[in-house]
Amino acid sequence: MNRTRWLTHALLVLACVLITAPIVFALVKATQTRTQVLSPSLVPGGMLFENVRAAWTGGNLGIYMRNSLIVAAAVTFGKTLLSLMAATALVYFDFPLRRFVFGFILLTLLTPLEVLVLPLFDLVSQEPPESWAAFWQWLRHPANILNPTFGFGWANTYWAIIMPFLASATGVFLFNQHFRSIPRSLADAAKMDGAGPLRFLRSVLVPLSWNTIGALAVIQFVYVWDQYLWPRIIIRREETQVVQVGLSALLNASDRTEWGQVMAAALITIIPPLLVFGLLQEQFMRGFALSSEK
Repeated sequence: MNRTRWLTHALLVLACVLITAPIVFALVKATQTRTQVLSPSLVPGGMLFENVRAAWTGGNLGIYMRNSLIVAAAVTFGKTLLSLMAATALVYFDFPLRRFVFGFILLTLLTPLEVLVLPLFDLVSQEPPESWAAFWQWLRHPANILNPTFGFGWANTYWAIIMPFLASATGVFLFNQHFRSIPRSLADAAKMDGAGPLRFLRSVLVPLSWNTIGALAVIQFVYVWDQYLWPRIIIRREETQVVQVGLSALLNASDRTEWGQVMAAALITIIPPLLVFGLLQEQFMRGFALSSEK
C-alpha cells in the first residue's frame, strides 16, 4: 500500500515538473543577457527588469495588454449576459421548436472559426451602405445575398474583435443545464408575486448561478486572451492590436531577436489569466462539480 502511494506521489510530482518546466525555463531565460540566452546555461542572470522594461516600452507590450484586457472583459461580460438570457428563454419559456433551437445552438460548437474567417472578414471589413435607400435597392435582388457588398465597417476597431464572439454556445449549454437543476416552483412563485422574466433572472437565477457564472467567466476570458488568428487578420493598426499578435511582432521586430525580452513578455502576458483564475478558482471548480442533484 505504501509503495503504491509513493509511486502515485512520484508520478504526480513528475507531472507537475513537466508542466511547469516551460515556465521555469522562460523565467530563467528572461533574466539572462542575449549571449546567455543563446547558450545552454540555466543559471539565472540579472537582466530581468531590463528585459521587462524593454518589452513593455520598446515592444509596446503595455498597449497590447491594454487592448486585450478591454476586449477580454467586454467579451466575457457580453457572453455571460447573453448566455444567461438565452438559457432563461430556453428553460422557462414555452415556444415552438424550442428543442430545435437549443440543438442548433449546440451545433455551432462544431463550426471552427477557420471556416468562418472569409465571410466574417467581408461582413466586418466592408463599409456599410450610404443610406437605407441604397441598402433596400441592393436587397431587392435576391442574388445579392450570396455576394454581399455591404458590411459593418469595423476593421481596425475594437468592435471587430468583440462583436463576433459575444454569442456562446458553451455558455448557453452550461446555464441551460444549471437552470434545469433549479426547482420549477421558484419560477411559479416569482410569477405569482408579479415578477417578470428579467426580475426573476436578476433576483433569483443570478444569485443561484454565481458558480456557473464564475466558471464561464474563466473559460471565456482565457479563450479571448489567447485569440490570435482573427485579430491578426482584421486588425492592422498597432493601437488596437491584441497581446498575442503583439508577441509575434516582438519576435520579428528586428533582424536579431532579443529572446530575453520575448521570454519576459511571455511571462507578463500570462499574469492576467492567472489572476482571473485565482480569483474565480472556487467558483470555477464548483461550477463544473458533478453533484447528486444534477
